Amino acid sequence: MTVNLKDMTRRDITLGPGLNYRYFSVPALEENGIGKVSRMPVSLRIVLESVLRNCDGRKILPHHVESLANWRPDAPRETEIPFTIGRIVLNCAAGIPLLGDLTAIRGAMMRRGYPAGTVGPKVPVDMALDHTLTVDFNARPDALALNTALDIRRNAERYRFVKWAMQAYGGVRLFPPGAGILHQLNLELLAPGYLEKDGICYPDTLVGTDSHTCMIAGLGTVGWGVGGIEAEAAMLGQPLFFLTPDVVGVHVTGRLREGVTATDFVLHVTEMLRKAKVVGKFVEFFGEGVTTLSVPDRATIANMAVEYGATIGYFPVDGQTCSYLRQTGRSEETVRAVETLYRAQGFFGAPKPGDIDYSDVLELDLSIVVPNLAGPKRPQDRIPLDGLKERFADVLAAPVAEGGYGKAPAAVAGEDGRGVRDGDVVIAAIASCTNTSNPGVMLAAGLVARNAVARGLRTRPWVKTSLTPGSMVVSRYLEAAGLQDALDTLGFAVAGYSCATCVGASGPLDPELEEQIAARDVVACAVLSGNRNFEARIHPAVRASFLASPPLVVAFALAGRMDIDLLNEPLGVDPHGKPVYLRDIWPTAEELGAAQAIAANPAFYRETYAGDIAARDPNWKTIPQATGSLYAWDERSTYLKEPPFLAPELSASVLKPVMGARALAILGDSVTTDHISPIGNIKARSPAGAYLSSLGVAPLDFNNFGARRMNHEVMVRGGFGNQRLRNLMVPGVEGGVTTHQPDGETTSIYEASLRYKADDVPLIVVAGQEYGTGSARDWAAKATRLLGVRAVVAESFERIHRSNLAGMGVLPCQLAEGTRTTDLALDGSERFDIFGLCDDTEPGQSLTLVIHRADGARAEIPLILRLDTPVEVEYARSGGVMPHILNELIAEAERLRAAS
Repeated sequence: MTVNLKDMTRRDITLGPGLNYRYFSVPALEENGIGKVSRMPVSLRIVLESVLRNCDGRKILPHHVESLANWRPDAPRETEIPFTIGRIVLNCAAGIPLLGDLTAIRGAMMRRGYPAGTVGPKVPVDMALDHTLTVDFNARPDALALNTALDIRRNAERYRFVKWAMQAYGGVRLFPPGAGILHQLNLELLAPGYLEKDGICYPDTLVGTDSHTCMIAGLGTVGWGVGGIEAEAAMLGQPLFFLTPDVVGVHVTGRLREGVTATDFVLHVTEMLRKAKVVGKFVEFFGEGVTTLSVPDRATIANMAVEYGATIGYFPVDGQTCSYLRQTGRSEETVRAVETLYRAQGFFGAPKPGDIDYSDVLELDLSIVVPNLAGPKRPQDRIPLDGLKERFADVLAAPVAEGGYGKAPAAVAGEDGRGVRDGDVVIAAIASCTNTSNPGVMLAAGLVARNAVARGLRTRPWVKTSLTPGSMVVSRYLEAAGLQDALDTLGFAVAGYSCATCVGASGPLDPELEEQIAARDVVACAVLSGNRNFEARIHPAVRASFLASPPLVVAFALAGRMDIDLLNEPLGVDPHGKPVYLRDIWPTAEELGAAQAIAANPAFYRETYAGDIAARDPNWKTIPQATGSLYAWDERSTYLKEPPFLAPELSASVLKPVMGARALAILGDSVTTDHISPIGNIKARSPAGAYLSSLGVAPLDFNNFGARRMNHEVMVRGGFGNQRLRNLMVPGVEGGVTTHQPDGETTSIYEASLRYKADDVPLIVVAGQEYGTGSARDWAAKATRLLGVRAVVAESFERIHRSNLAGMGVLPCQLAEGTRTTDLALDGSERFDIFGLCDDTEPGQSLTLVIHRADGARAEIPLILRLDTPVEVEYARSGGVMPHILNELIAEAERLRAAS
């Protein structure tokens, strides 16, 4: 049947002069009586093409093709899809640890007598070192050079490992520090439109080790973020298995009004889709309104799919896609080839209402979107700009238990030089791939800056400003349009081409300002054009963070405070004492159109990305080159240690009952991966700081958790160590602390875990809704496992973190619908059993949580085991994905040895 499926769908195609290929026709399945694929969502049809093309009769079987081809919008989701992706993209935050894991697997294979070549990438890999730079220097012409030099110095050891990996593993293309943010590079350069191998052409598909990999869906490419532990399997040519999803169609109508930005649009969509509960689903945009959106606008929406909880927010390939490919310097030959292939497959063009059978359809009228921002703690908490002043006052006064700050109303801002006050903006950052990839909003920011400078306005002195574009091309068009000088004048000089503030690498504030914030318990604010604003993410001293468009970031830097009605109150006064309002400096459609005409120059992209960027980078050349097929781990290193996840104690089945467990933490709703595995600076008095001090590392050289992700000893000590974590076992206290039981002593989570391990006591974590939101941070799962946590019991899980827990051998257990964590009335003194786990465990199996209370009472609570697919059960049976991959590689090597 495998041969029949492929024979009946194989077709010849000419994509251009000399571009003669074969392809596997998805429409041909329906022509041969298999499914009604013409009614399927476009995103699922592209997945179906991969399943069909890779159907080999071993890992991918004909029934996988037939099952997906017969997708029904309202069917129970019980079958899995084996999705073989075409390429992989890696950021440094998860990509460097991934290469470390891969090297550990290679070492294990070589110790068993297999050649080094049995472990290496089987698909093309692109890697960007984009998470490392910190904004130590800002608002000065040499900020970029100074920050880049510091980046190289701080991360020299990690970069030496990366250089070794580049020569050890073929097929990895590297973008060094300062080359740009992975997702923006992917959009502007890396995405080829289509792929070709062995004479077969097919649509581009990918996964990446960053949750915002899904940004590429704005270009019509099916791709999303996974944890590094899943990406390892995909890199080695393994299919990714996931449950057949629901697909929610969003019918887009109308047009955005003048003055409304793509950022306003995405915050509107994020709020709307969070409320629609699209977690783990595909979202697909269709209808006439889609054709009015440029690819950068679409990419802005697709980028934040993880913020609204979806796996992907997909925009089909169409005329706008082809225009963007041309604008970004792709050849006419490539553009025509993409259109030819996608038309042949029936993938081209946004569907019209009634064309597709979606699981649900939502209506989105672009004309009702208004200027807004989101905050102060979550991206889905949208605030219309005209309601900000009232909303800020409300949240400032609201009790802490209700998500507020429990403060009196903010004092009215006074003259420059006054003491810092609640609501002051201390960080204003134009950052992140989400918005700096969009010329429309970046040019608007430049125009606001130009118009403000012309009126004599300047940034408030207490505001730390920075501009960290995701691409060097941004500087090309800002300079060409004559806008960078005005941005420089207001303090938005380029500080780096990296994630920076968006990932918490905002750098230090003025020490005196930070001391005032702490001494007065001030609710200091940040405004950034990023995608995340979780507590303690942007800066430890900043308690309220707001997401806004780049031009609004400039406006708030001018105003210097959040408690302002920007529509009716002046930003400041000009040299003549005349008030200047936002409307006075906001760009007109004509101004923006003229700037966009200058920016739409394909030469900017071709010249920026010509040749090997790593080879021509003088900073990268200074890093020594290590060679050899196996990395020489240095026991003295405080940055790089061989990963421990193949140790015997971590390679045994976890499918066995949990007996006599204690709670390591009892948490509330919306616990993020930042809470579980922080990325900020390492404090001297923390367990991780004490460890580094014991090795002779000076506090000034501690760096941050993000930089030390290849030292498991540091990372496990940082587990659940976020300074804003609220463990309900320790009421009224924030930080990584818990109570050890049964003595009730308050101690750090890490120290408690050691004591429980010494007494052979298993651990669980209990949490509320949306557990694990945020970054695709595999260390959030790795640290959980190394702390000795057997299971996480939660009301609901975010997609990537649930998958990462499964991949690390930590059991994700979901409470039954309607049961709240608060209903369990836990205080941390309880003991817990989990029954129903055995060698024959099935995906989605029912389990029972037994709670033994300190007073002798007993309660039984039903759970659902959120191992969603058979392969996740196999991971658990192996102790985790790394032991599973090692076993698979050994089996494959033996099969090939026997065949030869």
